[in-house]
Amino acid sequence: MVRLLPGQAGLRRLKRSEVTLMASPRGIYLSIAEDLRERVEGGDFGDLLPSEAELGHFYGVSRNTTRRALKKLEAEGFIEPFPGSGWRVVRVGRRRPLVERLTDVIAQDSLKVGDAYPSESVLSERLGVSRTALRRALAQMEGQGLLDTVHGKGRTVRALPGTVDQP
Repeated sequence: MVRLLPGQAGLRRLKRSEVTLMASPRGIYLSIAEDLRERVEGGDFGDLLPSEAELGHFYGVSRNTTRRALKKLEAEGFIEPFPGSGWRVVRVGRRRPLVERLTDVIAQDSLKVGDAYPSESVLSERLGVSRTALRRALAQMEGQGLLDTVHGKGRTVRALPGTVDQP
């Protein structure tokens, strides 16, 4: 595990000899993700994580390795991409899968079958998530039979939550 000296806040550039990452047969990114998870849970970060470049320098790994670790934490609901700013820590009260939050939009906006679903840009701003993450979650909703997409027309509500058999 990577540890900062007592009393240190934030990140600093470490020498390779100071970084002790436990090798994993599946990749070093898992060790980095575990360390970052501990730091997030311990409150070492404010609302925003350091940049991918800073994290890469800190752990002595490439940006791709850093990104894989961040993507793992995103999948676990600990962090989320924040457009233009990097990665944001998801506080415990907000830690709900994006698909659930998007499904709630149907009830919050009183949408009925056939109604237009809000656009990606509106949802991205409303929920504070990247369009990439949003597209993945919307694709899941389409797969569940909740939404239909017509190229050039946008998305419409195909079924109301709770009326579709979910796998």
